[in-house]
Amino acid sequence: MSAEKSETILSVRDLSVAFHQGGNTSTAVDHVSFDIRRGEVVALVGESGSGKSVTANSILRLLPYPAASHPSGEIFFNGKDLLKASDAELRNVRGNDVTMIFQEPMTSLNPLHSIERQIGEILELHQGIAGAAARSRILELLNQVGIREPEKRLAAYPHELSGGQRQRVMIAMALANRPELLIADEPTTALDVTVQAQILALLKNLKEEHGMSMLFITHDLGIVRKFADRVCVMTKGRIVETGPVEDIFSNPQHAYTRHLLASEPKGLPRPGDDSQPVIMEAEDVKVWFPIKAGFLRRVVDHVKAVDGIDLKLRAGHTLGVVGESGSGKTTLGLALTRLIASKGRIAFVGQDIAGHSFGEMRPLRRRMQIVFQDPFGSLSPRMSVADIVAEGLKVHEPSLSEAERDHRVASALEETGLDPTTRWRYPHEFSGGQRQRIAIARAMVLKPEFVMLDEPTSALDMSVQAQVVELLRDLQVRHNLAYLFISHDLKVVRALANDIIVMRAGRVVEKGAAKDVIERPSEAYTKALMAAAFNLEAVRSETISQ
Repeated sequence: MSAEKSETILSVRDLSVAFHQGGNTSTAVDHVSFDIRRGEVVALVGESGSGKSVTANSILRLLPYPAASHPSGEIFFNGKDLLKASDAELRNVRGNDVTMIFQEPMTSLNPLHSIERQIGEILELHQGIAGAAARSRILELLNQVGIREPEKRLAAYPHELSGGQRQRVMIAMALANRPELLIADEPTTALDVTVQAQILALLKNLKEEHGMSMLFITHDLGIVRKFADRVCVMTKGRIVETGPVEDIFSNPQHAYTRHLLASEPKGLPRPGDDSQPVIMEAEDVKVWFPIKAGFLRRVVDHVKAVDGIDLKLRAGHTLGVVGESGSGKTTLGLALTRLIASKGRIAFVGQDIAGHSFGEMRPLRRRMQIVFQDPFGSLSPRMSVADIVAEGLKVHEPSLSEAERDHRVASALEETGLDPTTRWRYPHEFSGGQRQRIAIARAMVLKPEFVMLDEPTSALDMSVQAQVVELLRDLQVRHNLAYLFISHDLKVVRALANDIIVMRAGRVVEKGAAKDVIERPSEAYTKALMAAAFNLEAVRSETISQ
């Protein structure tokens, strides 16, 4: 056996995956081959639907069999074909030799079990460790993955942890049995840039300490460049290009690879015009949530989600609101649109709306709209696209005839880049990017003056992100819209925002013109955000905690 062969820990050969439903068969993975050597990080990159996760799940045979099958292929782990392994042999490999981190830890962790119980279960099943010895090992693991004061987290449930903490717990569970191969399926997609950088630094350190191999699945090429040794580019179920990271980035051969590399949101927003009217203005806005304790449930303290925010937004301008999860970004947006109660002055087109009741706000709703982060969650699965987009018209413009309403819906869909003839379909029949366009069309059909965009691109592939950014920019120019753009993706913010406010723990720590805040941040916290977003290097916890 050659030296290179002896170093190979995983070898996927001619793998195909087919799904069978209702008498129909579709191919998700088509004759894929790649190797992972010991201690190596191989990135599998491509857009949604390219077959990345299906390939990864095939390694541990986690697909929904018999609805899925392998028309061809072999998967050798340390020389053993896992596709032919017995259930008992697979159980020994899963969690011991090969472990997996999934994209959304909230759906992967059991909401009914404490963190201690979930990690302890793995130790007991695979190593027979229980009791005090298990607790000691759990604390060691939580320390290793950077959970502060782990003793206080043992009894915590997943919903009591932040996104970054949940992902760290998932990593601790994956590392509990010191695996030889770690499969990480989009482990940083839903995380803030600083948390993302910390998780990547953690994985890199753990890989070096333990000599662990890794299959890293992502659509973010910025991460790949800093983190992986080799890259496999995947589209439509096939690997179209593979090679060392620097070769792929400096000299991509395949047209699809070049397309991916060119897909990052580009350009700058339209220059702001200070003569435009002020659409939204806020002074000393506060949203405090009471903390109650004791038998009588008396208020003992407050969570200051938004604590004294001032802002001004003109027509045709975009104000970017950035910060980590829990900083108060979305709460601020909900307060400005009067969807939650707040204190302080809020003026919309010169009218003080801070004290408006639900009924008093209703006539203004047409003029202020919201596009949410998750288009699939915000679109009713029981309504056609035509009904979804027309719903606001029925409420705010009831005098329109059915034909007039349908014409407005078709025009809104066309304006957002969708085929109007598809309007009788349902949300599940569209891709993620198309669903986000539907959500934008629903907002734009009412011809608003102010639109709150709450993380509208975070769940989208890079190329789809770029398309949505272009669409939003085009709509803003065409209709002179004022955007409040809430995001943790600073590359997208840079492409859209005229001004930025940086939030932390409910307060503004820095604000100014977008170019100045991004290129010349003055606060340590802002500097850490910018370093994480544009350098994707390790952000030290002590910097973030300053």
